Amino acid sequence: MLFRSISFQPPVYHCRRATKHFILDGNLEKEFWQDAEFTQDFADIEGEKREKPRFRTRAKMLWDDENLYIGAELEGNEIWGHQTERDCVIFQDNDFEIFIDPDSDTHQYYEFEMNAKNTVWDLLLTKTYRDGGKPVNGFDMHGMRSAVHIDGVLNDPSADNRRWMVEVVIPFSAVNECAKEQRSPLPGEFYRMNFSRVQWKVDVKNNTFVKRCDENGRVLPEDNWVWSPTGIVNIHYPELWGFVFFAQGDESYEIPQDEKDKWELRRLYYNVNAYYDENGYFPERIDEMMDDYPYTIRPVYTPAKHTFEIVCDSKDGQRELAIQGDGRTYEYPKR
Repeated sequence: MLFRSISFQPPVYHCRRATKHFILDGNLEKEFWQDAEFTQDFADIEGEKREKPRFRTRAKMLWDDENLYIGAELEGNEIWGHQTERDCVIFQDNDFEIFIDPDSDTHQYYEFEMNAKNTVWDLLLTKTYRDGGKPVNGFDMHGMRSAVHIDGVLNDPSADNRRWMVEVVIPFSAVNECAKEQRSPLPGEFYRMNFSRVQWKVDVKNNTFVKRCDENGRVLPEDNWVWSPTGIVNIHYPELWGFVFFAQGDESYEIPQDEKDKWELRRLYYNVNAYYDENGYFPERIDEMMDDYPYTIRPVYTPAKHTFEIVCDSKDGQRELAIQGDGRTYEYPKR
């Protein structure tokens, strides 16, 4: 199962304050981005069990009181795109994708996709697909702006194609309804985020990029390269996304212990749901669900006919951390 092959080691990124004037043109090689470090290179979504991506991808971020600024560099000579309608299925082309869970509860999170033509798709996920979530395609990130810069020529395999770069400006006002206290972040706070690059295998025919097919004429599956691997070809596991801390200056932050404890609750959530899938009902006790993982929490488990809740104390003893059957995590004042 997923939880047996994945450890809780999400990447951490310190998003620094923007200090220079911003001009949106898609090009990251300008003064505005000098204060931002790149993430580590993207890896295959399944992690180390898959080959290293054949093209390098990395991202960087800055913020100010109004906006989150995201830039990405997508290297490679296969630069093409055809989708032109907003909110169409962008990943039918090669694309760059952004995922944001502002309060780290794995519900009500945002997805954004764009191709090399700067066609965009923005949507809200009510919760993860595994928990019955639905995409809200009518959602728009009001005030969002994006641009693409191409070192090469779009849709021309004969050109000297090197990379394409993107810039995305997301106003906090467009996403803070799903944030803690429904406000913009403060220094030291974090969003859970991930980035993805979809890259199709292609051949060149008549100076045109054409998706590669197998011997039966079926298009080969796309590659998925991400900042924070989830272990399976499904990025909708927000509990495994990276931590983006908002920094005032050069300070750094570590993943809070409560978030590590939520991961232990999440493992138990996986186990309880696996038991239900096998038996058709939830277990009566939690101790038989605690596998050989070195748990540090002392969970209290409450099953019901159609759901359950697992609770543990926060490390400061002032709150309770909880996960429910629909996969959402909560924090309560101590009862």
